[in-house]
Order: sequence, then C-alpha cells, then structure tokens
Amino acid sequence: MQFIFSNHVLDTSRQELSCGGEGVPIEPQVFNLLQYLVENRDRVVSKDDLFDKIWQGRIVSESTLTSRINAARKAVGDSGRDQRLVRTISRKGFRFVADVRESQPEMKLGEGSANLSSKDNLSSLDRPAITVLPFTNMSEEPEQEYFSDGVSEDVITALSKLRWFYVIARNSSFAYKGQSFHLKQIGEELGVGYVVEGSVRKNGDRVRIAVQLNDVTTGSHIWAERYDRSLADVFAVQDEIAQAIVAAIEPQLYAAENFRAQRKPPDSLDAWDLVMRALSHYWRVTRQDNMVAQALLEKAINIDPNYGQALGVLAACHTFSAHMGWEAMVKAVPVAERAALAAIRADSEDAWAHYALASVYLFNRRFEDSLAEFELALGLNPNFSPARGYYGVALTYCGRWGEGDRAARHALRLSPRDPFAAIYCGVAAYSQFVGRNYEEAMRLSREALRHRADFVGAHRVLTAAAAAGGFDDVASAALKELRRVQPDISLEWISNEMPFKYEEDRVCYLDGFRRAGLR
Repeated sequence: MQFIFSNHVLDTSRQELSCGGEGVPIEPQVFNLLQYLVENRDRVVSKDDLFDKIWQGRIVSESTLTSRINAARKAVGDSGRDQRLVRTISRKGFRFVADVRESQPEMKLGEGSANLSSKDNLSSLDRPAITVLPFTNMSEEPEQEYFSDGVSEDVITALSKLRWFYVIARNSSFAYKGQSFHLKQIGEELGVGYVVEGSVRKNGDRVRIAVQLNDVTTGSHIWAERYDRSLADVFAVQDEIAQAIVAAIEPQLYAAENFRAQRKPPDSLDAWDLVMRALSHYWRVTRQDNMVAQALLEKAINIDPNYGQALGVLAACHTFSAHMGWEAMVKAVPVAERAALAAIRADSEDAWAHYALASVYLFNRRFEDSLAEFELALGLNPNFSPARGYYGVALTYCGRWGEGDRAARHALRLSPRDPFAAIYCGVAAYSQFVGRNYEEAMRLSREALRHRADFVGAHRVLTAAAAAGGFDDVASAALKELRRVQPDISLEWISNEMPFKYEEDRVCYLDGFRRAGLR
C-alpha cells in the first residue's frame, strides 16, 4: 500500500518514504511508527498503543518515545512546534491529521533496479552505499529457498538500522536472484560501493552459511566468514547470523572507507572523510590511535560545527579514553558531555552521541539517566556492540550484575572478532565479581587479558577477585601487573572514581584490594 500525503509517499511494501520523488532516509522503527499513525489516522493513538505495537510491550523511557515521534515528524517535514501532520493531543496521545490518499502500486520485477540505475541519484550521499544480494541456496532441497532468502532479508533489515549506510531496498537487490552479474555492473546499476553475497547449505539439523563483503571498485574481498549452526530454531538462527554479520561488517566498512580517504590529497578531504579516518583509528583501541581519532574529529568539526556524527564520535572517544585510564576523568567527562549534547542537538538520532552521554551520566552517578541513554542508543542501533558492552557496565554498577553479564556476553555474540572483545570479557568479569562468583570473574579476566594484556579493567578485577577468593599468590602477582599498567592505582582512586550505586558493592571491591595489599 502507498499512503500519499502532502508531498510524501509512504510505501509499506518497500518500506520506503519519499518526498517529491526523492528518497527520505528513515529508521525502520521510525517508519513503523509513522505507518502505524497513518493507518490509524481516524483516531488518537495513545502512548500505550505505541509501546504495544512498536516496542511489543517492552518498557522504554518517555524520552525514547519522544525521540521517535520527533524523528517521524522530521522525516515528513514537520516539527513539534508546527504539528502540521503529527499532532500531540494533551494527556491522550498522538494523531496523524494530514489528508491521506491511498494507492495500490503495481510491482514489476527489476523496477527498483531501474529506478536506482543512475549513479547521479546516489552520488550526493554522504555515507557508504551497500547492497545485499540474495544468498544462494546450496542445499539439495530446492524447497529450502525460503531459508536462504530469509537470511538475506534479515541482513538487509539489520543493516538498515545503521544510519551511516545507505542500504538498497530488498526489491532492488532481489532482482539479481538466480542470475550471474559482475560486481562492477551491480555497482553501476545500483550506485553502490559494496556488495554482500553469500550461500546457505542446509543438511539435516545443521546449516552452513558463507558470507563475504566485496569492494565494487577494486573487486576485492574486504571481509569473509563462515557460520556453522544447529537448526534448533530457524528464526533464532536467522537473527543470530544477521546480527553477527552486521556487527562484523561495520568496523570493516569504516576501515575500507578510511583507506579510500587516505589516498586523496589532504586538501580534498572533507568532514566525512575525516570522520571515516577517525573511526578506523578508534576501532584499533590504543591510546595513540584514540588521540589521533580525536584530532581528526576536531578537524571535521572545524569544517562543519554542526556535524552530529563527528561530535558524537568525539564524545565517545573521550569517554572511552576515561574508561581505559588514558585520560583523567575530571578532564575527559566535561569535554565528552559538551560534545555529546551538541551532537544530540545536531542529530538526535545519532547512537554514538547517546552512547557517549550515557557514559558521562554514569561517571556523574546519574544512574537512571545513564541506563536510559544506553537504551536509547541501542534502540537506534541494536547492533552497536560497544554500547551493548558498556550498558553491561552501567547495569552492574547499579547492582544488576546478572543483566550486566548478559549484556556483555550479548556484545561478544554480536561481534566475537571485535577489537573491543577484551573489554566485553572484562565487563562480564566485573559482573561476576559483583555476583560474588570469584573464580568465574578470574577466568573471564584472564580471557580479557589474553585479548589485551594492557587492559587495566581486567587487571583490577583479577586482583580483587583472586584476593576475595583466597588465591593470595595470584592476587599478589595480579596487583604487581596492575601497578605496572596503572601506576597511580590506590584505594582512594577506586573509591572516588568508580561509580558504585550501592555501598556494599563498593566495600566488597575495596576489601578485595586491601587483601591483595593495595593501600
């Protein structure tokens, strides 16, 4: 169905919104909210209706709902002040008030490809363009075609949640199903720089899925992976694989874009190029790379002071630097807060900004605000593994260690080859410490240190957990290593800098360090 109003067309079959014939970028969740309001325009839609329909009854904050409504208004050229199309009915809910005409479009094979065949239509996009081709069914059973198609569609849906990628609609990419095309031809016809392709082989209760990311310009493979899974639940397998693929692809796309930017003469680099370069440094997770990323982001902001992405990532760089002990919290937190708030003012849909602000609020002991911002960031990008991991930190500092452990392990499942894997293991280790499971905390700390020997958080947990568990020799050796990576560590620093919500958790942690010999 097409809903036509003002100068917009809301196409529910393609999950697309356009204005004057031009596509309007819109998050899938915002699209669903807008569609629900349009379809129920004959009545006032309550907040409970939206929570039930859009969030399936999950508990979300009022700020999350407000953010989604504002995003829907922005997508159709409306605002909270004007309320020409989406009106707030005081104490009752919301109503779509524009005149709407309904139309049933004819769908023809390949028409999406034809519409996107002009590269000029996509050349002005300020982010990478990517298409996911239908995965090839390699099973001996032709009826398993639905499964390979389902995996492809899930990857498209998941990628579409990331605002920094322009993802070709399903109907366009599926026009290539069952046919052989050169990557460059696909790139030219769809106006994309990247192509994801894969295959699915189902055998009994096992499934093997191979996937690769290709650079259209060079014809090279940027990333490839193979997944072997049990088919206990088809839909659960689809979700797991789609999330894993997206989480693994995201940093690789940044790295590829950075390489292309570096080959340009320095005086031709624009703000977007600088952000891509900064991200490639951010993902390397070193102190020096973090400093380089900050410098690049500041250059981008000098070019465009209202560049939300640059502000959001800059804020995240500072909060991460504080987490890692590379930058004093008293210096990093105010800078991060200013950048995050500026990013949200520039673009309230930027997940990085909410992620950074959540960390700021955690450092400032604004626990409920911190959790709300983490949840908002994850609502904007469910595959944002760093936000998922640090959400686990916040939950654990709030005494909800079981949920914190699950969040950290979820981050690891999303991106097992993530450069942040050491941190996710460290978060899980700290969660287990708060749960008084000291041997498991030690095991996870060692796993974190296997990934990164300099990760100070894991050294801290290993020291406290070994002492609390009665492993005195291990605690003594761990404290020696901790002092090597964090020379200024002291009981006072732990008490003042680590944001415990509950006194018993703070006392337990400090007691572990006292037993290890820290003063």
